[in-house]
Amino acid sequence: MTDLPHYPLYIAGEFTAGAKAQVMDSINPATGDVWATFDCAAAADIDRTVAAAQAALDAPEWRDMTATARGKLLYRLADLIAENADELGRIETTDSGKLAAETTAQTGYVADYYRYYAGLADKVEGAVLPIDKPDMHVFTQRLPIGVVAAVVPWNAQMFLAATKLAPALAAGCCVILKASEIAPAPMIAFARLLDKVGFPKGVVSVVTGDAENCAIPLTRHPGVDRIAFTGGPDTARHVVRNSAENFAVTTLELGGKSPILVFDDADLDAAANGLIAGNFGASGQSCVAGTRGLVHRPIFDQLVAAITEKAQGLVVGDPHDPATHLGPLCTRAQVEVIEKTLATAKAQGAQIALGGARASAGAHYMQPTLVLCNSPEVETLKVEMFGPVMSLLPFDTEEEAIALANDSDFGLGSGVFTQNVARAHRVSRRIRSGITWVNTYRAISPIAPFGGFNQSGYGREAGAEAILDYTRTKTTWINTSEAPMSNPFVMR
Repeated sequence: MTDLPHYPLYIAGEFTAGAKAQVMDSINPATGDVWATFDCAAAADIDRTVAAAQAALDAPEWRDMTATARGKLLYRLADLIAENADELGRIETTDSGKLAAETTAQTGYVADYYRYYAGLADKVEGAVLPIDKPDMHVFTQRLPIGVVAAVVPWNAQMFLAATKLAPALAAGCCVILKASEIAPAPMIAFARLLDKVGFPKGVVSVVTGDAENCAIPLTRHPGVDRIAFTGGPDTARHVVRNSAENFAVTTLELGGKSPILVFDDADLDAAANGLIAGNFGASGQSCVAGTRGLVHRPIFDQLVAAITEKAQGLVVGDPHDPATHLGPLCTRAQVEVIEKTLATAKAQGAQIALGGARASAGAHYMQPTLVLCNSPEVETLKVEMFGPVMSLLPFDTEEEAIALANDSDFGLGSGVFTQNVARAHRVSRRIRSGITWVNTYRAISPIAPFGGFNQSGYGREAGAEAILDYTRTKTTWINTSEAPMSNPFVMR
């Protein structure tokens, strides 16, 4: 046990143990064995971390640093991420079970998020207002919102950290990054890079731990000004309640049951690939997984055949092996939820056309599974399973397809496959989701906003406007008249 890698907390520029000396094990999903240990934060650690962030906000090293200089630090961080993408990807794959091919590529691309906001750092502008009063010079400034609690889950840590950390630091905030207690090692390894960049102590800290000792004290802390949360709806409700204690500005990026609509004029090969990407990519462990495939009835059987043929060649196995397409699920609980949901779906009359059982590679592995649904009420169309389960349901008309797509409590991603440009515009506009991909799926960019409707949360990450979410507008009035201020009892 002593030979295992150990990951400490990173607080105020120092790597440290938690105040309660609480240590947890991290499980390698591919083997089911403990592969590393990590320290957990306690409430006293959160107090210390927030105090350090507040002090950094007021210290001249960060407070008076020019926006251009902040941008240069982010460029330096981006370079370090790109240089260490292979190592960060290896750690994330070992810790979470995600494919090394994906974690390494995604980490390398994440560097562009930091470069994007590095470039935006000195582009945040105020305005001189054409005020309706004489002898007044009035202008606005965008100032850092303050201390940010950035809460990220385990399933896309480098990406989801970047969408919060990059704009917050570019805006001049201080950030406490709270990693999931499930597979937090990549975030602590990332902290080693943050430590090399040259940020003043306290500007960025990285902590992890359970809800009682870490997440709750952080999200309700009176010194936190903004919460950027990605996770599940149930946890988000607790976060919102906690934010009532500090009135922190809160944005939520939550789960989804994203629809993918395939019309009878679609390129079937592209549509099959899109559905596979949206369901079996990342072993289905994606918040935008397109788990509700809605297929025009005339091509339903053809599409099922195309997906089945392609799925026959998918390799389930070691996530470090470049030949593997689907690795293990991060937790056994996910496997159990899938098995329970599939059992209910079969009882409802759904047909398991492919897979439907655990894979032979290990306890955390599921076969890629295809469910043919006879009703929109089938359980697999309702439950976010976070695994490689694709559900297909036929539709007859465009109006029916749109209605089925919108028949969900969620509204994060969606897809439309059609060669009809007018239909693509018409349908994508009417789907109630924050993102619609047309004739593709699961594409991301730092330039494009990301977020959802309904129970998929509120607020947007990425895109130029996201940096403004980490600022407050300050208005300054300057009386330019030589005359003294007049009657103090009359509002000017």
